[in-house]
Amino acid sequence: MSENVLEVRQVVKKFGGFRALDGVSLSIRPGEILALVGPNGSGKTTCINVISGLYRADEGEVVFQGQRINGLPMSALARLGINRTFQIPKPFKALTVEENVDVAHRNIRAATPLVDDPLAFVGLDDVRDRMASTLNSGQQKLLDLARALAGAPKLLLVDELAAGMNPAELTELAAKLREVASKGVALLVVEHLMGFVNQLAERVIVMNAGKEIFEGSLAAAAQDATVVEVYLGG
Repeated sequence: MSENVLEVRQVVKKFGGFRALDGVSLSIRPGEILALVGPNGSGKTTCINVISGLYRADEGEVVFQGQRINGLPMSALARLGINRTFQIPKPFKALTVEENVDVAHRNIRAATPLVDDPLAFVGLDDVRDRMASTLNSGQQKLLDLARALAGAPKLLLVDELAAGMNPAELTELAAKLREVASKGVALLVVEHLMGFVNQLAERVIVMNAGKEIFEGSLAAAAQDATVVEVYLGG
């Protein structure tokens, strides 16, 4: 048995003639935080969309806890233990904040909650009775995270959660995500804010044009000539 909770093996995702993912491979261990970084259009969110079941890979394999999960719907993957946040949060706006989390918890029926109170954990305890439609964009992102945590994930996919947050909020969020990882959850984080990535990730994969061009520490990535050229144009 592999020690990895997730293995992505030579995955290709095409949209017409465009290969958004062009043979991507990666793996994550339980409790590890792996960051996917790269310029816009490099395939980072597409990779998360394939892993979470929103898209189906055209080639290659996605293996979760030793099980090939290609083609399984998002609902089935959530029950297996794969949960995610979105770049643009998608709350049930006609429900209260607490009802949003309750729906996520009932749908998964996790036997053991990851955290006792997801809303308190992410800092939304004081707005739990408000309608989700009244939250600002930052609060909706945190609600997205609370809903994902309510499903007791074994793999948490985090898609640009930090956008729009101030430095103090970023530091607090990084601490929360590290705490989640300390419970044995594997985190795959897509992010543009390198300072935030530096607080989080033990390992980064830099993507460009649907392929991985670097894997290692963020500090090493900053010294890699290919990475510098991709980000700074040489």
